[in-house]
Amino acid sequence: MTTEPATKPHPGWTLAIDYGPLVVFFAAFKVAGIFTGTAVFMVAMIAALIVSRWKLGRISPMLWLSAILILGFGGLTVWFHNPKFIQLKPTIIYLLLGGLLAVGLAMGKPLLKYVLEAGYDGLSDRGWTILSRNWAIFFIAMAAFNEVLRHTLDFDMWLTVKVWALPILSFGFALANIPILTKHGFGETPPVVPPEG
Repeated sequence: MTTEPATKPHPGWTLAIDYGPLVVFFAAFKVAGIFTGTAVFMVAMIAALIVSRWKLGRISPMLWLSAILILGFGGLTVWFHNPKFIQLKPTIIYLLLGGLLAVGLAMGKPLLKYVLEAGYDGLSDRGWTILSRNWAIFFIAMAAFNEVLRHTLDFDMWLTVKVWALPILSFGFALANIPILTKHGFGETPPVVPPEG
């Protein structure tokens, strides 16, 4: 049996793989509490890796990074009975993504072009530079925002914002970039939202 998909996978699989574990975490936390929820989150993340390999034929670097951090910080959360560890994971991912994009720009390479090119048909090199710059700023701002949230909200409210508000912010930011990008060759293809933490 081949591991390569015979046809292009439905976009719903990508959405489920990216956000499914987080929704499962939210539901498990509501039913069984922080530490059981975190353990379920870790299992769901492993399942996401398996499903990604099975349905998409690959595991993206971003998914690997998320899995490593979730398993690492989730394990620390359960072991030390301290939810602060799992709350640090989004901050680290946002800082890594923002930092990578910033380094790429400093080297004259808009790194998003190599990840999202199919989702931004016709975008010029200048457009890719603007897009990478904007997302670098956004990710660094989101890291700071997560730090504010985790220091000012209880875990329940922090997780609610993480699961429901942050994806909406990311999608809204992607839409907000469209007017600028259309000036640089962006076609009619709907925008792709880079994966978040």
